Amino acid sequence: MKALQHEVLQELRTLTHKQLQLLEQLASLPKSQLNQKPSPESWSALECLEHLCRYGDFYLPEITTRMENSQRPSATYFNPGWLGNKFANMMKPNAKPMQAPKKSNPAGSDLDTSQTLEKMRTQLEAWMEILDSAEKKNLTQVRVSISLTQWIRLRLGDALRVNVYHNQRHLEQALRASA
Repeated sequence: MKALQHEVLQELRTLTHKQLQLLEQLASLPKSQLNQKPSPESWSALECLEHLCRYGDFYLPEITTRMENSQRPSATYFNPGWLGNKFANMMKPNAKPMQAPKKSNPAGSDLDTSQTLEKMRTQLEAWMEILDSAEKKNLTQVRVSISLTQWIRLRLGDALRVNVYHNQRHLEQALRASA
């Protein structure tokens, strides 16, 4: 499934731009709506955002460091890895629900609404900067550790896809939770 590197990054930038718009919709809602849960075992909109922030806390510095330390020249094509492609597809909004690891599960957390919204905005803006910088990197050859274990590393393009799709998945969930 070889793809033009520029097209992959453009798709991810477009999605991230939409995510910033979804976040603005959420930010306009009252605190009570952001904290309501569709069911007792579901996350509120704010918990969805906190979940994404926890992942961003790991992946933003990890990806930034790997990109800064890479001497690999940019490439025309991105060739996803088998495992990375599988993870990316598992993160898409229409994919099967999964159980979040304990450290990234925000259920029951005492969250500050404005702080969580601002952190999410800052992280989405950081994702846009990373996606712009990635144009000058090799999405196939640069490797990124995953949050579950440092022993598994994904191709940079796969790690970017996993994170952007994951953000989309949970921002859509947050919107549904707040309805």
